[in-house]
Amino acid sequence: MTVAAIESSITAFLEYIKNKYASEHTLINYTVDMRQFSEYLAEQQVSSLEEIDMPRLRAYLRGMYGWGYSKASISRKLSALRSFFSYLKKHGVLERDVARSLQGPSAPRSIPRALSMEAIDKLFEMAKESEDPVRDSAILELLYGCGLRISELVSLKWSDIDIEERWLIVLGKGNKERRMPFGRYAQKALLSLLERRDAKQGESENGFVFEGKKGKDRLSPLTVRTVHRAVTTLAARCGLEGVTPHSLRHSCATHLLERGAPLSFVREFLGHETMVTTQIYLTISASWMKESYAAHHPRATGESFLEGDNPCLKEQL
Repeated sequence: MTVAAIESSITAFLEYIKNKYASEHTLINYTVDMRQFSEYLAEQQVSSLEEIDMPRLRAYLRGMYGWGYSKASISRKLSALRSFFSYLKKHGVLERDVARSLQGPSAPRSIPRALSMEAIDKLFEMAKESEDPVRDSAILELLYGCGLRISELVSLKWSDIDIEERWLIVLGKGNKERRMPFGRYAQKALLSLLERRDAKQGESENGFVFEGKKGKDRLSPLTVRTVHRAVTTLAARCGLEGVTPHSLRHSCATHLLERGAPLSFVREFLGHETMVTTQIYLTISASWMKESYAAHHPRATGESFLEGDNPCLKEQL
């Protein structure tokens, strides 16, 4: 069975889903999930359905967390995979259902540790030497500089950005919009991208900021996997492990708090529904905790409470 046969099997399965379910929403979800799985197989150079085994399926699902998908989204994609392989077994395409006992990976127990400023600087320096420095620098500026989710980044269009005033409009979770400021570094990176776009002929002013492959009628956005690969490749070249686009969002928020940003601002900036989410999401970095303890606790430095700079308490005593 060739790659073409894999595609035809997916097409047949989606037609089966279309006839089985009346819900257009269900068909759209299955189509998106199966096309994404097809792209993964192509990147892994899988040429036949027989090559797909349980370890490969588990690796695919594990990667979902690094690509920024929620547990609910991963569960939906898992359901699509189970239905697909059950269909293949039922119709005699495969002798056995390799996804029958497939379980979704456990969600990470803790939020990734924020990167240090030194590590962030290394990433930005490495981006200047990448295969596409203009694109990769802009990706880092928006993931770290604005704390964007990876899904928000790839869906961003030029019509959402006011470069001169340095504002952008983001469509976040639940299709809720939020207006966000960005800095001069991000402005410079976006201007470089814009200059490159304007050098091309016939591009739409409302096109995607980060362009992917060109289809029959228009450009599509970069895929989530492409952005994830760009970030992890830069991190690997810097000698950094476990760095994902979500790590940059977490680092952005943590560094804002370390420099005195109010929690209410960080909540709005990140697009969280409640303050509780922000409090759980933003763990205090180890370095900030040590510095704060050394600066404020009377028993941290070895001097007595009265020896410190605390004139109000001295007067009271």
